[in-house]
Amino acid sequence: MLIRYVGLDVHKDCIKIAVADEGREPAHFCASIPGENNKLIKRIRKLGPNNSIRCCYEAGPGGYNVYRALTAAGIDCKVIAPSMIPKQSGKRVKTDRLDSENLAHYLRSGDLTEVWVPDETTESIRNLVRLREDARIARLKARQQLNHFLLRKGRVYPRRTHWVATHMKWIYTQRFAEEADNVTLADYLRHVELLDERVVNIGEDLKLHSGHWEQNGLVECLQGLRGIAFISAVAIAAEVGDLRRFATAGKFMSYVGLVPSEHSSGQREKRGSITRCGNVIVRRLLVEAAWHCRHRPSKSRAITLRNEKLPKKVQDISWKAQEKLHRKYMKLLIGGKAKNKVCVAVARELAGFIWAIGQSI
Repeated sequence: MLIRYVGLDVHKDCIKIAVADEGREPAHFCASIPGENNKLIKRIRKLGPNNSIRCCYEAGPGGYNVYRALTAAGIDCKVIAPSMIPKQSGKRVKTDRLDSENLAHYLRSGDLTEVWVPDETTESIRNLVRLREDARIARLKARQQLNHFLLRKGRVYPRRTHWVATHMKWIYTQRFAEEADNVTLADYLRHVELLDERVVNIGEDLKLHSGHWEQNGLVECLQGLRGIAFISAVAIAAEVGDLRRFATAGKFMSYVGLVPSEHSSGQREKRGSITRCGNVIVRRLLVEAAWHCRHRPSKSRAITLRNEKLPKKVQDISWKAQEKLHRKYMKLLIGGKAKNKVCVAVARELAGFIWAIGQSI
């Protein structure tokens, strides 16, 4: 049976289709159709039987609608990581037509990297996670604006810790000679309070909707680790999915972009900063959790409560993580490494323990 490889350049208004047959012949442009799934399925079925067609398209803002429509119709489809598509430096022309031909060509040669496609429930939880992330960033911006306003007026908070009860109480007591400044302060404060409430409400929605989610077991197990509470655990589970799809811990570390970059040639070896590839949200959460490893291993009340219902194997991994990560943190710190670099190195090791928990459940 002749296999035909189909590259799709998907846009909201139109879809470009290119086909590469088995062998060494170049991929050829086939058609341009409106961006409707039904018309796409009809056009692809004209190329041959379903079991002889292999389709792919780049991941993008359109999500996974095309993938799910083709899969439901019995057509093999893959969603491709755009950043991993091979590029020829000598080619200076880029069009939608050429993009579809390249996809068909590299699908045939096996040089494309497929992305993991979540089920619809997992995608909905991920949407809530990203909604909270957007709200958190908006709150951070609003807090900065309020701080900058107070700084312009010469009001500096005398303590170090900001945005706790004492800091907010101090802000409420500020008064200015000009009434317009008081109105400005009140509006900034109201905006911060609304965003605080929004972040809290989205967190409650996450608890509500993730209760019967198939990844809920992983969420509970991840909370056994120090520095990872519910919000971090559900975000990691929603963004990463099934951790068993990573064959080794190193592959998961690479997936979240915490491995060093390298540019070595011949006898020269040169390693640089971390790659920062992969999922930004998960990488940030791991680095934030790594800061907790500066404390000596202990079982606080919160960690004990989160661990008591977990399997013995997960509890052992969590305690081993506390001991090993604290030793690594102190060893690097005593060795003269900067704290931010130490935390990134510890976050990389923490990713390994998260992978181990994912394999054990």
